[in-house]
Amino acid sequence: MARRLYDLSDCLSNDTSSFEFNKHEITYLGPDLTAAESANWGLGPDYWPDGVALSAEIVTLSTHSGTHVDAPLHYGPPPDGRARTIDEVPLEWCYGDGVLLDLRGADRVAGITRADVEAELERIGHVLEPLDIVLVMTGTNLKEPGYEQRHAGLRVDATEFLVDSGVRLIGIDAWGLDRPFDVMIEDAQAGRAQFWESHLLGRRKEYCQIERLANLESLPRPTGFVVAAFPFKLEGASAGWARVVAIFDE
Repeated sequence: MARRLYDLSDCLSNDTSSFEFNKHEITYLGPDLTAAESANWGLGPDYWPDGVALSAEIVTLSTHSGTHVDAPLHYGPPPDGRARTIDEVPLEWCYGDGVLLDLRGADRVAGITRADVEAELERIGHVLEPLDIVLVMTGTNLKEPGYEQRHAGLRVDATEFLVDSGVRLIGIDAWGLDRPFDVMIEDAQAGRAQFWESHLLGRRKEYCQIERLANLESLPRPTGFVVAAFPFKLEGASAGWARVVAIFDE
């Protein structure tokens, strides 16, 4: 049986740093620089073969930069007890059967509703199972300035439907799971909706979300694959970077 892996992670690059909401910076240290640095250890540049040492990078970023998994802690305190941090998220939540929902036709203002999710599940002929990992495809291009304002995010009734169905990890190929900032602010000021409505659901109904997925359009079918989305283990953190992969056996 052949196995094919699809990379669903965005590549963090300095090319997009100037317009990212969560700024990041990558400093590249080439072999010549590290060879010079080794003089501090008593090994000068002449020590290295051809005067060439190793490569390294220094990265400054947020835990919410690049493709990442949000922990329940990110959503705020639950009514009782304490929210799990990213290093406490069960690994079972991060590896499971994948379900791709093509919701590229959803409106950014109205958002993605429960009815939209149910209609797409019916179209692909899938009944949700506990610990399914649901991937929401909006078609957002993460490499374009202003992309964070263009996607259709999940409304709380859609998110709650997924969580009530046993889903514990929901992913989206956009800046956030909720709708864009300008839409949420307008609705919040008018009293029409709670700001961060899907995020705040996580205070009372525990789940995690993957933000800034990529390449969802490359997946050959909406079901029949496994998703691996293990977050980096950071003590007490609200999120962790992840290399998200879809695994197909063909």
